[in-house]
Amino acid sequence: MLADKTEVEEVYSALEESARLVGAVCVRDKAWPVLDAFGAVVGEDLVVLGVQSGKRNAAELDFSFRVPGEIGNPYPYALEKGFVGETDHPVGTLLSDVGARFPVQEYYVDAGVVGGFKKLYAHFPLALQPLAALTDIPSMPEAVAENAGLFARYGLDKVAMVGVNYRANTMNLYFQFAPDNRPEPGALASMLREMGMPEPTEAVLRYVSAAMRANITLGWDSAHIFRVALAPPPSAGFEPAEIPAPMEPHMERFVREAPFAYEGERVNLIAVKWVPEEQFVEANSYYQLSPMLKKLTRGD
Repeated sequence: MLADKTEVEEVYSALEESARLVGAVCVRDKAWPVLDAFGAVVGEDLVVLGVQSGKRNAAELDFSFRVPGEIGNPYPYALEKGFVGETDHPVGTLLSDVGARFPVQEYYVDAGVVGGFKKLYAHFPLALQPLAALTDIPSMPEAVAENAGLFARYGLDKVAMVGVNYRANTMNLYFQFAPDNRPEPGALASMLREMGMPEPTEAVLRYVSAAMRANITLGWDSAHIFRVALAPPPSAGFEPAEIPAPMEPHMERFVREAPFAYEGERVNLIAVKWVPEEQFVEANSYYQLSPMLKKLTRGD
């Protein structure tokens, strides 16, 4: 259900506190409208806060949360609220096309405390879709079909989520790995090389070989792969020393001190990401946990 103003204020206060930890300034006119419009819910709905390393991501804190079920496909709602504008670009119809074809379980919204509204996601983990089903969608970038052979070579076939970045006119495919069929470090090294990404160290490859999903960013203008992200599943009691990649001091502080609204230890997810120019790290802290994630992280 939609949250009341007090609940939304609690989430916003957590954004302000987390922003201070990472050296960002929470802009109320950017962050509050997203929380208020989509009704972030305290208690039983997922809210994730994230910060990325590198100059390109400096002074920003991202936040994501589940869209209440009664809103349904959030794109028309985002259009109505003025978060996106009318467009003839296929980016404007992709989420609706996905929802019309697949049994979407839930939708998510992603924004920044400085930049405001950014992305929407359609999540269907209980009905994974083969890549071929996505290439049949008219608004899907041709880059998906053009990279299908590459994806197949590394077992990237079953898709659990599609993200759409309305600011950058890009989209994300979240490929699901079976627990007993995750790529070996050597295969990941080959995959990243073939995708035009920097060569990771062996330690980083071992770390991300525990990933359950691969997040691939594509666009509509070429077959170019913009970004690749891999991360082990979220866990409680995470120590920054466990990740074999540099984390900046403000990120370590965030991982250790970010506020959270559930019992037990703080739950984090640390991803390694690549663009053709560099490798960087994203640190995520879960402010709220979904019932399913509570079971996964605590062994209930």
